[in-house]
Amino acid sequence: MGMVGILNGFPKKRLELPEDYKIIYEKYYIENRNGKTKMSGASQFMERWLHRKIAKTSSTERRTLEIGAGTLNQLKYEAGALYDVVEPFELLYRDSPEYHRVKNFFKDISEISSGEKYDRITSCACFEHILNLPEVIAKTCMLLNNGGILCTSIPNEGRFLWTLGWKVTTGGEFRRRYGLDYGVIMRYEHVNTADEIETILKYFYKKVRMKIFGINKTLALYRYYESSMPELEKAKEYISKVKDIEMAQKRHITKLQKK
Repeated sequence: MGMVGILNGFPKKRLELPEDYKIIYEKYYIENRNGKTKMSGASQFMERWLHRKIAKTSSTERRTLEIGAGTLNQLKYEAGALYDVVEPFELLYRDSPEYHRVKNFFKDISEISSGEKYDRITSCACFEHILNLPEVIAKTCMLLNNGGILCTSIPNEGRFLWTLGWKVTTGGEFRRRYGLDYGVIMRYEHVNTADEIETILKYFYKKVRMKIFGINKTLALYRYYESSMPELEKAKEYISKVKDIEMAQKRHITKLQKK
């Protein structure tokens, strides 16, 4: 599939969770993000690689925006004090001991004015969840200062070792606890593969460097990307196209309502 085909596949739609999953989902999600179960705790231990790769670019002088900040667990690794976050799920971070270190909280990156500029935009284990990922990455291009970088850590979703890993660890624990298939949760949560994320990063940024936690792309658990030199014209064109589509959809809905 070419780049146009990939972009036309967004925004994606999240699958509907079956009722027996909906009942346990929120409680399980919070437990998982806080490492409250044996396997989620082990996963968070492994995920330190993701956090540490991002933290290597941290400094007290750099103004940072984190996308998908979750429980604010990245801040444990961060040196900087100039810190804003995007996180729609307030329940995850409101009791965090790192809460006071955040200057501004946003529910969506679209809330941030293009006049705001950051030296560094980060995201840890988030891009695989985002339905409108090209729009979000295009927006990061608009928010970076000259010389700024986008730092992205992700699970190696869609590749063999990652799939095997969650099936024998978190997946097994989930089945023992609830008698349900964890694959349903993964398909609901992880809407983007690692390869899709890489392709979109390379479309909107001229320079993209990758490091892996493993042997190669297939036999790896995680990937880390540093993206710089944003393609501003591509980003502006894509965001404008998205806005045009949204306006057309609104006009169509308005016409239907008047009938």
